[in-house]
Amino acid sequence: MINPIPIFKACPLLGGLPDHAIAELAPSARIRTYDADEVIYLPGSMQSQLSIVAKGRVRICSSNSEGREATLAILDTGAWFGDTVFSPGMRRVFGATAHDDCLIVDVPGSELRAVLARNPVAYPVALDLLSRRLWAAMSIIQDDVLGGTEVRIGRRLLFLAQMHNSTNQENGGASFRLTRELLANMMGMTRQGVHAVLKKIETQGLIEFAYGRVTIPDIARLQAYVDALD
Repeated sequence: MINPIPIFKACPLLGGLPDHAIAELAPSARIRTYDADEVIYLPGSMQSQLSIVAKGRVRICSSNSEGREATLAILDTGAWFGDTVFSPGMRRVFGATAHDDCLIVDVPGSELRAVLARNPVAYPVALDLLSRRLWAAMSIIQDDVLGGTEVRIGRRLLFLAQMHNSTNQENGGASFRLTRELLANMMGMTRQGVHAVLKKIETQGLIEFAYGRVTIPDIARLQAYVDALD
């Protein structure tokens, strides 16, 4: 039996909750497994829950009437998704699909909201993370309209870092699984086009690709570099 408490404690969105509140969430945890490419939920669904990737990776995606899928993000182990957990009356804009064989820990939205209501000290942490995600998403929309290729790729990397909330507090860096091919698919670009831009950013010491993983040594430096390109 998997103990959800260590998974909850590692989830940045729950970082403001005291230990006793984390323990209160444990009985409501739902442990689910998914095979690679199995749908977790579809766009437009009314589910209201927080989902944490305990093992594997998840694609946040959308599709058209012909079944063509567009990927917004690939979430690695430790990442969370399900922002409508705070808006139970809203439909999900994007769907979620297991990219690999996955283990997901779900918390019903009603349970999470009740625990937060009893522990309002945790709200500033949750609101800050949601605001940062919104800012990163809006930046992508702006750059898709106005930005050049290097800006768009840089912003997408910053967005993925924010989606993972995997910042190392000691050095301001982040690391998560991502290949050049997957990034190209997300951007709707060729691998060759993305590779050329990534090589340029890599020569600045701003990112490192190795063994199917991207590392951003200093998020603030990458942010400043991308901002200067605007």
